Amino acid sequence: MNMTSPQRTVYVNGQYCPETEAKVSIFDRGYLFADAIYEVTCVLGGKLVDFDGHMARLQRSLQELDMAMPMSVDELLAIHRKLVAANNVDEGLIYMQISRGSADRDFNFPPKDTPPVVVMFTQSRPVIESPLAKRGLKIISLPDIRWGRRDIKTVQLLYPSMAKNAAYQAGADDAWLVQDGYVTEASSANAYILTSDNKIVTRKLSFDILHGITRAAVLRLAAESGYTLEERSFTIEEALAAKEAFITSATSFVTAVLEIDGTTIGAGVIGPVSRRLREIYIEKAVAAAK
Repeated sequence: MNMTSPQRTVYVNGQYCPETEAKVSIFDRGYLFADAIYEVTCVLGGKLVDFDGHMARLQRSLQELDMAMPMSVDELLAIHRKLVAANNVDEGLIYMQISRGSADRDFNFPPKDTPPVVVMFTQSRPVIESPLAKRGLKIISLPDIRWGRRDIKTVQLLYPSMAKNAAYQAGADDAWLVQDGYVTEASSANAYILTSDNKIVTRKLSFDILHGITRAAVLRLAAESGYTLEERSFTIEEALAAKEAFITSATSFVTAVLEIDGTTIGAGVIGPVSRRLREIYIEKAVAAAK
């Protein structure tokens, strides 16, 4: 299906309408100040993956920015489900964005009773049979110059967009960002390596990285499957010497990294651990989707 079809139904502040008729004020603070948060929920078999986790992170992001929940989780679930049905989405995603609202441009926050702006739309795309997941990723490393609260899922995505574009221009698929000599995360995913002694290593949770919903699920499933986990920082040099490397995100699930800065990782093919974790996650995600 064409993800940019003009026939898509989208949601804007209580209204379902064709995407060509959707409008948001030029005074929306998300537009003027990136004063907004977002969540992306994967759709598999017409159902929502890890929805409860995404809603928990949504509420945390709103709280950190002193923004109120615009409606209940049950109401948000109903909107998500209606959009999936209206757009006949079998595989893909739903993007949801909540801004502080519309008010004349002022760095100070508007009054507390300013209504938030809530928008949602769907994108249909292959997820389980993703072309990138089938062939593995090529990665470049770049300095991490984002703001210091990456744990809040805001729409401040200019630098991640620049990093992704720099990777494409270099013939790669994505970038791993480096701060003080250590990898933080990819442009829009969490980063991992498998060491020579078979430990799965990923950076521990802090303000420096997004607290990935898929990350939490994959680490839990990996532990249940008997893998050894180590939450700590690692360098690009460690990654280059690793047996495997991979990323996780809501729409990439577990996707292998086969090359970093032009150097092949391990055997240069999708490794058994990356492959197995992806299989386990998809199996559990499909079973638990709502």
